Amino acid sequence: MNETMTKIIDAITAGNNAVNGVVWGTFGIALLFIAGIVMTVVNKGFQFAHIGHWFKKTIGAIFKDKKITAHTEKENKAISQFQSLCTALAATIGTGNIVGVASAIVLGGPGSIFWMWIMAIFGMMTNYSENVLGIFFRRKGEKGEWRGGAMYYLKDGLGGYKGLKWLGVTLAILFSIFCLLASFGIGNMSQVNSIAGNMTSAFNVPSWVTGIALVILSSIVILGGLKRVASVTEKLVPFMAVLYIIGALIVICVHGSSIPAAFGSIFKGAFCLKSATGGVVGYTLQLAITWGFKRGAFSNEAGLGSSVMVHSSSNVKEPVRQGMWGIFEVFADTIIVCTLTALVILTSGLVDLETGHMVTENVKSALVGEAFGTVFGKVGPMFIAVAILLFAYSTVLGWSHYGTTAWCYLFGEKTAVIYKIVFIVMIFFGCTMSLDLAWDLSDTFNGLMMIPNLIGVLALCPLVAKITKNYVDRRLHGLDVKPMLSAFEDVQAEEEKDLDSEE
Repeated sequence: MNETMTKIIDAITAGNNAVNGVVWGTFGIALLFIAGIVMTVVNKGFQFAHIGHWFKKTIGAIFKDKKITAHTEKENKAISQFQSLCTALAATIGTGNIVGVASAIVLGGPGSIFWMWIMAIFGMMTNYSENVLGIFFRRKGEKGEWRGGAMYYLKDGLGGYKGLKWLGVTLAILFSIFCLLASFGIGNMSQVNSIAGNMTSAFNVPSWVTGIALVILSSIVILGGLKRVASVTEKLVPFMAVLYIIGALIVICVHGSSIPAAFGSIFKGAFCLKSATGGVVGYTLQLAITWGFKRGAFSNEAGLGSSVMVHSSSNVKEPVRQGMWGIFEVFADTIIVCTLTALVILTSGLVDLETGHMVTENVKSALVGEAFGTVFGKVGPMFIAVAILLFAYSTVLGWSHYGTTAWCYLFGEKTAVIYKIVFIVMIFFGCTMSLDLAWDLSDTFNGLMMIPNLIGVLALCPLVAKITKNYVDRRLHGLDVKPMLSAFEDVQAEEEKDLDSEE
């Protein structure tokens, strides 16, 4: 590895503060991985055993079941299942799918992509479990909209265990505080800073101009509430995803002869199947696993308890139905989009596929831009600039709802407009200031959300297993048993009346 790359790694390593190291070090990675395995086991490998069913009820249903995409009436504050997916994907499909994947390959080698897949496979069931609990413990807010998220199943779920009410309430408050702070960092300033930087480098647009434009656009959408955010994301997410996937597939197909070697490099790098001393192999394997798990977790956010806040706003009746959308969310984000980014980089000749070492000095989005440039020429970096614009802006919209939910939980719904205004103002500052520290702080708070959330998910895993079994018995085995739809009797009774229209 050349001297420049070494300096880059040293700078990134030095930038991680102590708290971030604890959260995303061995403990954080282990907790995420263990949670994914536990939820897979207690739910009997749902993502494998019923893969055909959840595909049919998610992406397959979009083209067959109009109820999935149908908008609710104006007075109904709930959003459709497809809108909830798009809003969740808007927040998860972001710069992590471009910058995150490139960073993983630079710092952990091609093998990190394999471990990103592993994290995603088990993360599917973590995200599933979060969404099941989110629907089961959600309540309607003052204006009639659904409110759900980790704070609700921590307070009413974990807090429902004998003698643990204080713990549930405390963790719910901590989660909300961490979510609120993360929304300004990873969900706002870090994203718009990436937009501004790429617009300047690709199109020579001054950062302050980008900032003003984003503030105006965001004001129109965010101040309109969740239904307006969802209305925008259901159009933006499919467009940006299809656009990026087509562009990536063109690059990969042009370099099609390198695809087998690229996959070979991923698998060899994942287990360090190359000649080296034991110490080097151990360190290289550690880097591959660490960066694969880190970037996988940040890309799809499974285990952080973030996307459940918008999934809980869906008009769905069955907790498991929304849980399956959570599985698909992780699949689309990591298995599809992140894998395509990785193959674009690996097949473009920018990585020595035998050694896993970088051939170029470019990193992050510039690395992906260079890879696209091997096919599209000067248009390549411009294409990535536009992709980051769409990806990052959609992330801002999604996280605006997460932050609003956390704010409302802490301070009440009547003050939500205060948060939204502050959030919009921070967009301008995010475009015009250096954010190295903000990246570290946002990583930390984003990671800190994980701890109370996963405590709740693991503590409530028997309940998730019971709800899943109830669904499988009724829907797949045809047994006549009472559905488990809500932890609250009034909501259970109301949802049961309309359950038949769900299928």
